[in-house]
Amino acid sequence: MENSTMIAKVCMLAGKIMLKSGAETYRVEDTMSRIAHAFGLENAQSYATPTGINFSPDSAEATNFMRISKRATDLHKIDEVNTISRNVTAGELSLDEALMRLQDVDKASLSFPGWIQIIAATFVSGSFTIMFGGTWPDFIPACIAGGLGFAGMLAFARLVDTGFIAEFFASFIIGVSAFLFIYYGFGASLNKIIIGAVMPLVPGLHITNAVRDLMAGHLVAGVSKGVEAILTAFAIGAGVAVVFGIF
Repeated sequence: MENSTMIAKVCMLAGKIMLKSGAETYRVEDTMSRIAHAFGLENAQSYATPTGINFSPDSAEATNFMRISKRATDLHKIDEVNTISRNVTAGELSLDEALMRLQDVDKASLSFPGWIQIIAATFVSGSFTIMFGGTWPDFIPACIAGGLGFAGMLAFARLVDTGFIAEFFASFIIGVSAFLFIYYGFGASLNKIIIGAVMPLVPGLHITNAVRDLMAGHLVAGVSKGVEAILTAFAIGAGVAVVFGIF
């Protein structure tokens, strides 16, 4: 069996990367357990919540704990850790090699630059507007409103630590933009423009992960992620509601 302290370090790093990148808690626990088992820890104990990771090489040994304060969505990093886990399980990586590869993944910036995300949100907004029954005159206003809203969310996210505030102001920007477009004769349906423009802000991954964690029996993680998704949806709706209240 490899050194248990080193194994715990590898498992904790893998769990940290996955949890910070938006992985389901049951997947985090399963990955940590598989890595530990592959390196000879037959009775390793792992437990993850959306805000922390616990790992012990054995049920009677000391427990390692790591708090996760910031989380994002980075499916590329989750896939990289899954690949490393599979290689470890297949015996293709040593403990030191697994640690080095995980450290490289942890340091890497694999997400797209902000300007690319804004461009993607722009076209996604217009596409959703058409999909939800909007007309082609609504496409350009929805694209612009969605791009402005997403850019505003990224900007506010750098200023405040609370994501709900950034999403509130983003939806507020979308509401104001959509109202001005309709007021000056650009676009046909205010509702369709707003619906399409807010779609890049909708917490779809959080909702999916919450349901999957609940189905896997992780009730604490499932409920907490579900509440987080509800609060995010409330912030989006509140931002639009304030615009309707003002105008």
